[in-house]
Amino acid sequence: MDGVGRACDTIAAMLRSVHDRAELAALLRKDTALHAYELGDLDDFFWPYTTWYRHGDALALIYHGQPVPTLLALGGRLGDLLTGLVPLLPRTFYAHLSPGAGVALAPAYTRSHDGGPHHKMALAGEPQGPAEGDPLGVADEPELTALYARAYPENWFDRRMLETGQYVGIRRAGRLVAVAGVHVWSPTYRVSAIGNVTTDPEHRGQGLAQRVTAALCHRLRETTDVITLNVKADNAAARAAYDRIGFTIVGDYEEATYVSAGTEGSRT
Repeated sequence: MDGVGRACDTIAAMLRSVHDRAELAALLRKDTALHAYELGDLDDFFWPYTTWYRHGDALALIYHGQPVPTLLALGGRLGDLLTGLVPLLPRTFYAHLSPGAGVALAPAYTRSHDGGPHHKMALAGEPQGPAEGDPLGVADEPELTALYARAYPENWFDRRMLETGQYVGIRRAGRLVAVAGVHVWSPTYRVSAIGNVTTDPEHRGQGLAQRVTAALCHRLRETTDVITLNVKADNAAARAAYDRIGFTIVGDYEEATYVSAGTEGSRT
């Protein structure tokens, strides 16, 4: 066996699967704002769809709750973790990785369908600016689904998210025209991640997304200490709205799809 092979075997030997939520929470809380999504995934709501791996203090999560699995690996010292993980990864997966970390997956995987650079933002203090909106519930799902079809067809929405009670909407003339909700809401770990924010195309330019997001933040403050969100780095309008509410950038990451190049052994 050559030196490269021995090094890979050593890395793989140090990689281990983790099933202890307390152990995972302790590692993730070293940077709660950066890892709010992963902390939320420790809840019973998401836990059955997760697989976790550790190499030193570096963590990787594979989330299996969607047709295409998602790999999340954020923070520093990810190279050895991802190198050791290569033989265990699905043939195709979407990934949220710290900038540059994806190089550790080559040449076993090729990168495609690049989602581009993103920022992770966290609310600093109390939400600022005007707030408007009323809570939405399961009875509002048909109207909410219709709004997403018009305004945000590519969003990630699951009925279970609406069942948390952490969705807020604005109506005009009795019609739902703006909404802000959550991807993660965990009173257990005191973290939340805002998502599924959109405004009807006919009502844009009025600051409704900012108002409804601020209203949701006030609501989330009752049950969580850390409120976060993800935003594309080139979405200047959204970033400006979040800045006005009081969000600040706490980290960067990249989204992309990775496809097996056929250079490794079996994968699921």
